[in-house]
Amino acid sequence: MNLSYWEYKTWLSNIDFAVIGSGIVGLNCALQLKYKFPKAKILVLEKGIFPQGASSKNAGFACFGSISEIIADLKTHTDEAVFELVKKRWEGIKLLRKTLGDEQIGYQNYGGHELFLDNAEELYQHCLEKLTETNGLLRPIFKNDPFQPHENSFHFNGIQKMYITNSFEAQIDTGKMMSALLGKVQKMGITVLNAITVEAFEAHDNEVTVQTNLFEFKAKHLFIATNGFARKFGIEEVKPARAQVLITKPILDLRIKGTFHLEEGYYYFRNIDNRILLGGGRNLDFKGEETSEFGETEGIQNQLEKMLREIILPKTVFEIESRWSGIMGVGDHKQPILKQLSKNVYCGVRLGGMGIAIGSAVGRDLADMVGES
Repeated sequence: MNLSYWEYKTWLSNIDFAVIGSGIVGLNCALQLKYKFPKAKILVLEKGIFPQGASSKNAGFACFGSISEIIADLKTHTDEAVFELVKKRWEGIKLLRKTLGDEQIGYQNYGGHELFLDNAEELYQHCLEKLTETNGLLRPIFKNDPFQPHENSFHFNGIQKMYITNSFEAQIDTGKMMSALLGKVQKMGITVLNAITVEAFEAHDNEVTVQTNLFEFKAKHLFIATNGFARKFGIEEVKPARAQVLITKPILDLRIKGTFHLEEGYYYFRNIDNRILLGGGRNLDFKGEETSEFGETEGIQNQLEKMLREIILPKTVFEIESRWSGIMGVGDHKQPILKQLSKNVYCGVRLGGMGIAIGSAVGRDLADMVGES
C-alpha cells in the first residue's frame, strides 16, 4: 500500500507507543499510557472492524468465579493464589466501573447463581460442604460472605432444589462498554486504526519496527494485547479457546434476572433486553474448540438449544435470533501473563475467560511496565 506524505506524517510517524488489539486490555493500556505520558503519540491497531477476540463478543458477566470453579481452582492452585486471583477480578470490576461509570456500561447487580443438574448431586453436596470454608477464604475481599444457598425462584427444570448464589456478581452491556471505552480513548487523542493486521515486528535498541498487512512503521514501544491470538506472536503459554453463544428473540413477560452458571462454568446464561443469552459447551469438544477461528458447530449449538428447551425455559415458547462466537485466551494457569518479551516489547494476555473482570487491571498493569524514563 502506497501511503501519501500526509497519511504517514499524520498517523504513522513519531509513534511513542503502539498497541496491538483494541479490546478491553488494549484500550485500557492506551488510556493508562496517556495518563502517564500526556504528550505521547499513541496508536492502537485492530484487525477487525470491531474489537475482535472476545471483548465485543462476550456474554457480559461481571463475575469472579462460581463456587464450583473456585473449588476446582483450589485443587490446582494454592489458597493464596486463588485469593489473589479473585481479588484481582473484584478490583478489576471496580476499576472498570470507575473508568466508565455504571450507566455507560449498563451495570446491573442482579446477583449470580450456580445451578446444579439433577445428575450432579455429588458436586452439589461437595459445594455445600465447602461453602463455609470458601466464604472464609474470600470474606476479606468482599467484606462479607459472597456465597449462600438460594431457592429455585426462577423455576428452572431438572436441577437441584437450591442454587448457590453470589450476591456481588453483576452483568453489563458489552456493546455499551466497548463503545464508551473507544469514545474515551479517542477523546483523549489516541488513534485507533481498524482492519489492520500486524504480521510481524522486530525490536531494535531504541525502537520497534512493525509490519502490517498494509504498511510498515516504527514505534518506541510495542504492547501486545491480543489474548486469544497471542500464539501468533510466539507466546506459547496461551491457548485459544472458542466460546459459542446464542440469543433468543424477545420473550413476553420474561421474569429471569441475573447471571447463571452450570457445570463448573462451562455453560452460562443471563437475561438481556427481555431475551435469554446462553453460551458455553466447550467441554463437549475441548480439542475442537481450541481454535482461533470464529464459527459455530452443530453439536454445541444443539446442546445449547436443548438446555434452553429442557432446563431454562421448559414451559416457554422461544425462537433463536442469532448465534456467534468469541475467542478467549486460556492456559495451564489462570493468572494473566504480564511480561516483557524483548527490548521495548511487552504483552498482557491469558485472561482465562474473565476479561470483563480483569481486563481493565491487566491493561493498566501492562502500561505500567514502561518506566517513567
